[in-house]
Amino acid sequence: MNSSLLGFFSDDFRINVLDVGAALIASPPYQSLVDAGRARIYGFEPDIKECERLNQTFGEPHRFFPYFIGDGRQATFHETNWSPTGSLFEPNTPLLSKFQNLAELTTPVARHSVQTTRIDDLHEISNIDFIKIDVQGSELAVFQNAVRILPGTLVIQTEVEFVELYKEQPMFADVDRFLRGHGFQFHSLNGAGSRAFKPLIINNNINQGIRQMLWSDAIYVRDWMQLDCLTAEQLKKYAVLAHDILGSYDLAHLALMALDEKSTSDYAPRYLARMMGEVSSQQ
Repeated sequence: MNSSLLGFFSDDFRINVLDVGAALIASPPYQSLVDAGRARIYGFEPDIKECERLNQTFGEPHRFFPYFIGDGRQATFHETNWSPTGSLFEPNTPLLSKFQNLAELTTPVARHSVQTTRIDDLHEISNIDFIKIDVQGSELAVFQNAVRILPGTLVIQTEVEFVELYKEQPMFADVDRFLRGHGFQFHSLNGAGSRAFKPLIINNNINQGIRQMLWSDAIYVRDWMQLDCLTAEQLKKYAVLAHDILGSYDLAHLALMALDEKSTSDYAPRYLARMMGEVSSQQ
């Protein structure tokens, strides 16, 4: 089930990606689409050196900008001792200190006044299919100021927090309520970040938790009860994202069924036959 769905379609469409907080800590979820030459990234990473590295690494047609994405107002950036934990929200040190290896990675070192930029004001950003956001608590502000592009977006991967890692930050429930109100269904969580309460250390690993969930990447998809509202091209992209990026083969099949109803094609039965064949070959 690892083969791409891109070759399933004869047309050579490209999937537009918006990446907010694009620092290359790990391979991005859309890397396979980039490798296939079928993605275009609009990325934002306020660390200037990291932004330059991203532009050099990915090259054209991808573009990365050194902007703080938010509500368009002046804000305070809280720099920390490990750059990925810097945030427009102040680290909640009393809470972080209760856990192994959190306050140690989120130690405030400086404050900077910064100008934030709204996605809604960047009119060169349009027709976005897939959004990936990781901005340490500012995710809701990004979404609230990107309502121009949300109606056409198909899949969102956003970091969410279940406890207040940063002071007065929005929680998972706030992000969930907003996205469901804009036509998305919650789909899944990509694992969960966890730590043990001090002083316990599990398996001699300070990064291993026990039960307390702290953060995760939440996946939202365009409401699968309203797939008939999508165009044929959107349904193809939806199926590719579900298959290639999410590994949600049942959801990909659902999108193809909607595509067949719209275009009198036979993608869904051919996809099902292919998937069943791949399962049989692995047994």
